[in-house]
Amino acid sequence: MANDPYAKRLLWFVFAGSRGGANRLRLVQAIRQTPLNANQLAKELDLDYKAIIHHVEVLEKNNIITRIGEKYNVTFFVSGFLEANMGSFLEIAQKLEKSK
Repeated sequence: MANDPYAKRLLWFVFAGSRGGANRLRLVQAIRQTPLNANQLAKELDLDYKAIIHHVEVLEKNNIITRIGEKYNVTFFVSGFLEANMGSFLEIAQKLEKSK
């Protein structure tokens, strides 16, 4: 599954080809280090809570992150799909950092 072309295209779209990709990239990098809930993510990334919820929904829809818990006790984790394609994710993140 390494270097899966479908996964690479999806990751490029989510992080570079759509509005908010930079914030989604920051969000994923934050939960890679430590699983967090939406409120913690908002504080960590200095973003509005509603913006975090929007980005989380986009990332969940594309199977990049997953949640454990219900309602206000939800913690976000990196999905198995992203873990399997972490090489592609890191390559894209590095290219996006260079292009700043």
